[in-house]
Amino acid sequence: MNAILLGPFTQYWSLTKPKVVSLIVFTALVGMLLAANGAVHWDIVFFGLVGIGLAAASGAAINHVVDHHIDAIMERTKGRPLPSGSLNKTQALVFAVSIGVIGIALLVVFVNVLTAVLTFFSLVGYALIYTLYLKRATPQNIVLAGAAGAAPPLLGWTAVTGQVETEALLLFLIIFIWTPPHFWALAIRRKDEYAKAKIPMLPVTHGVDFTKIQILLYTILLFIVTLMPFLIHMSGLIYLAGAVSLGIGFLYYAIKLYRDDSPNGIAMKTFGYSIFYLSLLFAFLLVDHYARLFFRWMF
Repeated sequence: MNAILLGPFTQYWSLTKPKVVSLIVFTALVGMLLAANGAVHWDIVFFGLVGIGLAAASGAAINHVVDHHIDAIMERTKGRPLPSGSLNKTQALVFAVSIGVIGIALLVVFVNVLTAVLTFFSLVGYALIYTLYLKRATPQNIVLAGAAGAAPPLLGWTAVTGQVETEALLLFLIIFIWTPPHFWALAIRRKDEYAKAKIPMLPVTHGVDFTKIQILLYTILLFIVTLMPFLIHMSGLIYLAGAVSLGIGFLYYAIKLYRDDSPNGIAMKTFGYSIFYLSLLFAFLLVDHYARLFFRWMF
C-alpha cells in the first residue's frame, strides 16, 4: 500500500522540477532578506516563499503538460511522468492549476497584492507565453522568457517592502542576463534533440559557433552587471570579491567553450558551473548584507 501511495507522490513531485524551484525559492529568500535592514516577520517569509514556490512549481507542471510530446522525443526528458505514462495530462493539469491557485491565494491573503500580481504574471509568462509560443517561435525564446525566470528575487523584495525598488530591479537584471549563457550551454549539448523536436533553439537555427559567441558576450555583460551592487553601495567588499571570483570562473568556461572544437563536454560543464555560480553569487549577497549589518550594530 505504501509503495502504491509513494509512486504517485514522487511522480507529482517530479512535475515541479524541484531543483529549479529550489533555486527560485532561494533567490526569492535572498531578495526578502536584502530588502530588510533587520529581521523579517516569519509569516512574510513563510507564506511568501511557499506562495512563490507553489507558483513556480505550477508553471513547471504546466510546462510538462504542454511539452509532453517534445519530452517524449528528447533523451533528457523522456523519463518524465507524462511521456513515461506514470501520469496523464488531466492529472498533471489539475495538479498544476491547484497548486498555482493555492500559491497565489497565499500571497494575496498573507503577503501583499503586488507580490501576488507579479507572481501571477511570472507564472503566465513562463507557463503560457514562453512554453506555448516563444519556445516554438524564435531562437531568442530564452532571452525573451528570461523575465519570468528572473522575477524571484524581485518577488521576495516586494513581499517585504510592498514596492518595486532599484535594488530589486538590479537583482532581476542579474538573473535576466545570466539566463541565456546558462541555457544556451545546455542547448549546445542537446542541439540534435531540439532539432528533432523542431524547437528553434539558437544552436539549431544559427549554429553552435554563433551560439558560443553569444554565450561569451552575455558572460562578459553578466560580469559587468554583477559589479553594479557594489558600485551603487548596495553591497560591500565581501560581495565584490565573490562576484569577481565567480565571474572570472564563468568567463573561463565561456572562453574555453568558445575555443573548443568539440564543445559538447565543456558545454555541460559550463551549464553546471552556471548553476553553482548563481547560487553562490546570491549567497555572497546575503553574507555581505549581514556582515555589514553586524558591523553597523557593533560600531
